[in-house]
Amino acid sequence: MNAVGSALNLPALFSYGLFGLPLAMLALPIYIYVAPFYAQRSSLDLAQIGAVLLAARIAAAFIDPALGAWMARGGRSYAVYVGASLPLLLLGFGALFHPPAMRETATLAWFLAALLLVYTAYGLAGIAHQSWGAALSQLRAQRARVTAVREGCGLLGVILAAGLTSLFGYDGLSLAFAACLLAAGALLLARAPRPALRSATEAVSGNGWKLPFRQRAFRWLFAVLLVNGVAAAIPATLFLFFATDYLRLGHYAGPFLIVYFCAAAASMPAWVALARRFGEARAWGGAMLLAAAVFVWAYGLGAGAAWGFATICLLSGLALGADLALPPALLAGLIGAAGHAGRHEAAYFGWWNWGVQMSLALAAGIALPLLAWLGYVPGNSGGGLPALAAAYALLPCSLKLLAALLLWRAPLQHIYSETGEYRPCI
Repeated sequence: MNAVGSALNLPALFSYGLFGLPLAMLALPIYIYVAPFYAQRSSLDLAQIGAVLLAARIAAAFIDPALGAWMARGGRSYAVYVGASLPLLLLGFGALFHPPAMRETATLAWFLAALLLVYTAYGLAGIAHQSWGAALSQLRAQRARVTAVREGCGLLGVILAAGLTSLFGYDGLSLAFAACLLAAGALLLARAPRPALRSATEAVSGNGWKLPFRQRAFRWLFAVLLVNGVAAAIPATLFLFFATDYLRLGHYAGPFLIVYFCAAAASMPAWVALARRFGEARAWGGAMLLAAAVFVWAYGLGAGAAWGFATICLLSGLALGADLALPPALLAGLIGAAGHAGRHEAAYFGWWNWGVQMSLALAAGIALPLLAWLGYVPGNSGGGLPALAAAYALLPCSLKLLAALLLWRAPLQHIYSETGEYRPCI
């Protein structure tokens, strides 16, 4: 174990992982609240909102690999990039959820510009933070702990954001986000363990953005990420519409989210233990099957089915813990297998975030316009509700099963050595 790895006790992990809390407080409103927010508080219709989300997320998806390659090529400490992201995150959040009163065209332009600023700042902070964690240790047990603490803090941020939005609205959420971002950022920069600095000779060459896709295992893992990401992004995009118009339980939306994310946080230690016993890939695949088996029942719910939907939120939340903790740990191992640990993490996580953004873009750019075409109108209990239920429940389950099949066929389950370390698989 290297010196950094030996220092990864719980206080050190917490100092590193807490920064995931404010990042998640930003991510939840972007992925779940922003579409209903602009549908209710502006003159934009659902198709326009979906088009803006699609355009912004596609643009952000291409920004992230460029950021990753730039950061890897620069050879600077990841702390430098985290510090640079803080004022951009504050400015972007305020612009997105506190727009001035404008005409429709100006609102569209503001919405797009604010999203691009938020995505750029979030990409800079997220890539630096993820790369920082991946560089801390290559030991199998430590990898899962690092990602579990980070994602566990992220889940606390999601729960906090959901509760604050329900109780105090977007003004209260904005103030809490700013306070948490500055506090967690200061703790990360001052107290978190740091991997060894990379020298200029170790930096990625000019074509370093191609480096991850030269690894066969990464290509497979990336395909799984895309399919699984779309499966997760569709329900996130449609959640408030489903809870409000289909179930007619919009006033319970915050508690449903809290149950979902609390279950995910509680499941983290179990998934870490399963990953240590069976490997990250097998444990993740099992979680996908669990999620599909549980979530499909949402299609059969009727209006007012609060307890049934709460049960689905609880059980599918248990599976979410694996979705959050295990893929980054698996990617960290692949980086080590390729001999790129401590040098090129940002290039990998740049593409990783590209896949996440593309998944979100596809979910918003396809699901929202399709529902509008099929006759669904937010706030209307007309004939578009069956299409809403199918898009929310059945389509994601089909994609989850496809992702599980890809993961089962991928050359990931067989790259562990007897000692628990990765062997190169390229």
